[in-house]
Amino acid sequence: MSAAKRGLQRGLLIIAVLAALGVAGLVAMQWLMPHGGEQAGSGQVSIGGPFTLTDQDGRTVNDRDYAGKLMLVYFGFTNCPDICPTGLQTIAIAMDGLGADAAKVQPILITVDPERDTPPVLKEYVQAFHERLVGLTGTPEQIARVAREYRVYYQKVTLKDSSLGYSVDHSGFIYLMDGQGRYLTHFRHDVSPEDMAKRIRAKF
Repeated sequence: MSAAKRGLQRGLLIIAVLAALGVAGLVAMQWLMPHGGEQAGSGQVSIGGPFTLTDQDGRTVNDRDYAGKLMLVYFGFTNCPDICPTGLQTIAIAMDGLGADAAKVQPILITVDPERDTPPVLKEYVQAFHERLVGLTGTPEQIARVAREYRVYYQKVTLKDSSLGYSVDHSGFIYLMDGQGRYLTHFRHDVSPEDMAKRIRAKF
């Protein structure tokens, strides 16, 4: 094969790789972008929305049940080995750090594993972190809907050598919503409790 042909093939290969990367990047951007690829008309990021789910006591609840309080919303699951316990512990310490102001905040865990995280399972789990932490579950369709509203990624992953059978990969952001359920800000999973409490106070 001539040098010219080899050069042409390498050029085409590079173009193909760049095109594939471009498609992957576009998919990721579309997942993370607000609905329609734009911000809400108010200038707020389009994250969050109405939901109807089941709490850890088996009661049907919706977003309006928490109206008037800031909502601290985290998506995770009870069999999560690391990121979920860390995030929930951060939330718990931040809530304690808020003192009397904690009454203005409702921390919420929404499961991404509704098949296993029944209300009784969630109740035992959330009580281990904080007395004010609410655990919410629902049908797979309900969970998929609220995850889309919050721009949350989650995906089942098969575990071949585990009695659990599967785990769930998921994004690890903690969302702070206002008293009407509108997005205010978010925290990374490695935020300190002190910084979280400070930033929450700034939103009162």
